[in-house]
Amino acid sequence: MALTRAFKETVRDRVLKDPAFRVALLKEGVDALLAGDVDSGKSILRDYINATIGFEGLGSAVGVPAKSLLRMFGPRGNPQARNLFAVIEHLQARTGISLQVGARKISGRKLAA
Repeated sequence: MALTRAFKETVRDRVLKDPAFRVALLKEGVDALLAGDVDSGKSILRDYINATIGFEGLGSAVGVPAKSLLRMFGPRGNPQARNLFAVIEHLQARTGISLQVGARKISGRKLAA
């Protein structure tokens, strides 16, 4: 289901006014990617990018054409790791945060030896 323009504007307004929401949205997008939910992660990051730097500004910052970034974060996009990590690195720096990966045991599953 496509998001309505009003919803996207609401997200953009909240991102601009609420620094904690801005950080939480970026974290949620990266968390989704790390959990293997690539489609949700790309969608959340696309909303984050649209609400903050925009694809033109991001493209200039990371050296990737804006159209390539739009495709990369689109529903059928398949981002290269190099480009994806460059984007995440830039978004962290721009937001003033450093996301870190932590390990935790998934209940009911044993860790491989």
